[in-house]
Amino acid sequence: MNRLKLTSLFLVLGLVACTQPTPDPTKVATLVSSDPVETPASQQIEEPEKPTEVVQPEPTVLPTEVPEPTETAKPFWSPVPKVIAEGLSWPWELVFLPDGGILLTERPGSLLLINGDKEQIYVGGVRHYGEGGLLGMALHPDFEENGWLYLYSTYESAGQILNRVERYVFREGQLKDRFVVVEGILGSSIHDGGRIMFGPDGKLYITTGDAGMPDISQNLESLNGKILRLNADGSVPEDNPFGNAVWSAGHRNAQGLAWDSQGRLWSTEHGPSGAETGNDEVNLIEPGKNYGWPLLRGMQTQEGYTAPVIESGRSDTWAPSGAVIVDDVLYFAGLRGAAVYRVPVDDMSMDKLEVLYKNEFGRIRNVVVSPEGQLWIMTSNGAGVDQVIALPLP
Repeated sequence: MNRLKLTSLFLVLGLVACTQPTPDPTKVATLVSSDPVETPASQQIEEPEKPTEVVQPEPTVLPTEVPEPTETAKPFWSPVPKVIAEGLSWPWELVFLPDGGILLTERPGSLLLINGDKEQIYVGGVRHYGEGGLLGMALHPDFEENGWLYLYSTYESAGQILNRVERYVFREGQLKDRFVVVEGILGSSIHDGGRIMFGPDGKLYITTGDAGMPDISQNLESLNGKILRLNADGSVPEDNPFGNAVWSAGHRNAQGLAWDSQGRLWSTEHGPSGAETGNDEVNLIEPGKNYGWPLLRGMQTQEGYTAPVIESGRSDTWAPSGAVIVDDVLYFAGLRGAAVYRVPVDDMSMDKLEVLYKNEFGRIRNVVVSPEGQLWIMTSNGAGVDQVIALPLP
């Protein structure tokens, strides 16, 4: 892919955030130069566990094409942080296009195309509700031939909040030929999951949250509180463990997916919050396994359930979101943790976990490796103030 042009441009963001007044339509998202910039101060924003009269929603970008099991991207570390784009509102996902452009989702419902110019692309039916809205995005492995773009979004039907994955043909800056891949995933102002990625096997993996109903994660007939695995057309692969879309169960709110050089799937997951905050997890995902929520937390074990490989404990909260693996090292974003976390996947342990850029950029939604091999992050601090930033390693 061509290197993304880092030139100035303006993006009109007509966004509606559930916790702030409607942003002024004159606010813009800007692609800025690669000159070094001073990093913003951390912004600590608490997330509610239950809807209130004024919901403060969870305030992240993953590689869209997972490397073959024998190859991993090798990042090039810039000597200083560089702002790639700014003036954003709760960006959630970013993918790199073959022509050097990028597509970026913002939770209030905007799909932004940045490619030497700016364009806001309309996505119909998105309902921004708390942590729900326009969330995950993925390109089909054969995107250059078929143009298939997948979006995970929240919608409303008959007064009920739900989530779905849709497929579009994306050509010449337009979304066409809408096709529903899966729908009817229960939604809420909290715990909507939302990460979608194609695995090395060519299947589509989807994280879903428990929508504030913990027991549903143990119901194998429900799509909620699971990691789902589907064919590109939404049909169920013959080798799925339960004969339906469910790949693994017992999840609270997984938001990160990444594969290592052995083809193993790793996931980051939010633990309890409120008075019981902590116990955020990194899990090694295997088909048919049950990861225990809400029956087990942290490193608790019981026959028939799988414990996380590492977890934050009760004294710390990561609120982990997007993840990427580079040279068999897992990087994941921290929302409440306001940091990038780094840990090798081989013999993973808390002793090897490193905390990078703590409180330097506020809440971080996602991490992604650019085509040039840089680590990019997406902040999640509020309407019109968020950024995409290329980071060096300290």
